[in-house]
Amino acid sequence: MRHAICKKAILALFIMVSVAISNALNPPFQAKENSNVSVSGVAAVATPNAVPVPSISASIKNGRAAARYRRLWGIDDIHVRSTASGSLIRFSYRVVDREKAKIFSDKRVTPLLIDEKTNLALQVPVMEKIGQLRQVATLQNGKEYWMAFSNKGRHVKPGNSVDLSIGNIRLEGLVVESCARMQHPQLEKLADTR
Repeated sequence: MRHAICKKAILALFIMVSVAISNALNPPFQAKENSNVSVSGVAAVATPNAVPVPSISASIKNGRAAARYRRLWGIDDIHVRSTASGSLIRFSYRVVDREKAKIFSDKRVTPLLIDEKTNLALQVPVMEKIGQLRQVATLQNGKEYWMAFSNKGRHVKPGNSVDLSIGNIRLEGLVVESCARMQHPQLEKLADTR
């Protein structure tokens, strides 16, 4: 009996030490205010010069890809969503380094959203009075930007894997989220007028 209690105490001590070491080596998880992720019970440690943890969305398959996109191209919080009843696919991102991300707002570069299975390439539509359905303003760190791709035949559906090709950049293996997650009111109005 005494031997079993000793084993339990050693196991509990091992678990507590492992958790303490893990917390010391890994930065705490940081969620946005309006995120659906609960962080109750997690103590946030404020450190000077702390680098925000890349946001992992449902559109990105793993944390490594999110970290790579952040490091190489200065963007995070990436989402690819089906909107306007599936007739548009909205690619949105938050800028964390405007110098690295400037290609995303370059008017001279044509972005394509490519379905991985069919190799179907979706383009950003150009409207007569509006122009391209993408934001091309001067980028600011911390702001979210978007571009919409025409999906007239609704060939690209939620759950499909797509690649974004823009200039020499290719973001691979992004997953299209369903339109129920978030809608952009201006895109919805535009789709309804067609």
